[in-house]
Amino acid sequence: MLKFIKPYWRWAVIAPLLMVLEVSMDLLQPRMVQRIVDEGIARLDLNLVLQTGLLMFGLAVVGAFGGMSNGIFTELVVQSFGADLRLELFRKVQTFSFGNLDELETGQIITRLTNDVTQVQDAVMMTLRILVRAPLLLVGSVVMAIVTSPRLAFLPLVLMPIELAAVVWIVRKATPLYVGVQARLDDLNQVMQENLAGVRVVKAFVRGRHEEARFGQANTNLTDQSVRAARTVAFMPAFMMLTMNMGVIAVLWFGGKQFMLGNMQLGQIIAFVNYLIITLFSLMMASQLIIQLARAQASARRIQEVLDSQPKVQNHPQAVQDFTLQGRVAFENVTFNYQGEEGDPVLKGVSFSAEPGQTVALLGTTGAGKSSLVHLIPRFYDVSSGRVTLDGQDVRQLDLHTLRRSIGTALQETVLFSGSIRDNIRYGRPDAPEEEVVAAAKAAQAHDFISAMPDGYDTQLGQRGVNLSGGQKQRIAIARAILLKPAILILDDSTSAVDVETETKIQAALEDIMQNRTSFVIAQRISTVLNADKILVLDDGQIAAEGTHRQLLANSPIYREIYASQLGNGGPNNG
Repeated sequence: MLKFIKPYWRWAVIAPLLMVLEVSMDLLQPRMVQRIVDEGIARLDLNLVLQTGLLMFGLAVVGAFGGMSNGIFTELVVQSFGADLRLELFRKVQTFSFGNLDELETGQIITRLTNDVTQVQDAVMMTLRILVRAPLLLVGSVVMAIVTSPRLAFLPLVLMPIELAAVVWIVRKATPLYVGVQARLDDLNQVMQENLAGVRVVKAFVRGRHEEARFGQANTNLTDQSVRAARTVAFMPAFMMLTMNMGVIAVLWFGGKQFMLGNMQLGQIIAFVNYLIITLFSLMMASQLIIQLARAQASARRIQEVLDSQPKVQNHPQAVQDFTLQGRVAFENVTFNYQGEEGDPVLKGVSFSAEPGQTVALLGTTGAGKSSLVHLIPRFYDVSSGRVTLDGQDVRQLDLHTLRRSIGTALQETVLFSGSIRDNIRYGRPDAPEEEVVAAAKAAQAHDFISAMPDGYDTQLGQRGVNLSGGQKQRIAIARAILLKPAILILDDSTSAVDVETETKIQAALEDIMQNRTSFVIAQRISTVLNADKILVLDDGQIAAEGTHRQLLANSPIYREIYASQLGNGGPNNG
């Protein structure tokens, strides 16, 4: 984490120096009290009392200036550090491939970008304040106590090891408990994120009470873990206060004896009590710092886990950057597994090719591997074996940014962002001119319903496009993909919420727009793919049949069965 503090090292150095100033002033105060009692009051010297009182006030003002200034510079460091750390984490998440995001769930990532960063920020703040203040007060108060009364110097040396032993014991107990707190917070955020994202499903199935129970369980787990951690830590202040009060009693007992024997003055005893309290109080502050550091250590590990994670899909060191895709796509004996070498492959030995300008349709049952197949083209995932080539070049040899800029994708799950409809359509080309935005919307059959809205293309969308229907969102997603003018267009079941008539119009428009461009279309309705140049029928991760509609109707039992189930008798004569 230190590299995130480095840009603000000047502030990080000034803050402790100002704390040194405050501590120095604080350590002088008991000596001033001793002087007032032993020299001013004992000798009835009002001038000395007044002068010393004014000096104490001046020292207090200087100390207050140091403390407040330390607080200002500490906040500058902490807030800047936190902002940079959050930004770095967010940037790191943006580099992750789909495989990384499959492993790190949304709730975990949100917790690490928010609560975990806050925990580390609090640790940095306490470090810049207490890590300087506590040791200085501890050492300074012990030295001043010895100087004030060597006869009572043994007391802090007896009490300090007792408190240190308690601190070590509590930290060892509390650290794993705080690790558990962050894990329970992950679970809570995950439940909350799922519930908010799927609130319509919850209401549609009247599962509000079930979700309340899920949240309640996660909330109870977090509460119980937090209470266990807090209960362990709560022992520390009480034990410290007990030790401090015992120390004060011991000073009054032994100091009172020395006073009666004439070996000590009253002011010395008062000053020594103050220094003993400062000594034990500094240990209490140090214990709080150590506990916070223990808690932050758990958060720092989780943050570091994200920062150390390497994208599963990375650019090749000598990636080809300057290329223009013509659109020829070939799969050469491709096998793919989401878990690497573990588990059953999703795709097994897939081989086919698509020429520039062709429309390739993919049919198959749920889980046949259709979406997995098209995800390999823009390298959302990498193949487990075999290779995917574009214009004869392995996609792993091509620059990721340039590759994905050449491929337009409308994913199975339609995702829109808060903002205007115009901004959502030109999400991939923020500088696209208005006429091209409108043309893309018309091709996706979205222009009419957009124009009917009061603000047209300036209509503001809610989170995830909540104020649009499913079909409207899909059409905007298609327009967004079209606007890229890609060499390859991938439509992953992106018209499932669109009526047949509108879908037919979209297909007709795409035929004109996508001339000389390669298209991959995944559809559940067989009517969507009847005119495709090539249809791939996938079954259990393998290509069960390949050809045109007429060829498959004549030669593929699986295709005939799909055709018959949707459009009637699937005999060849109906082709």
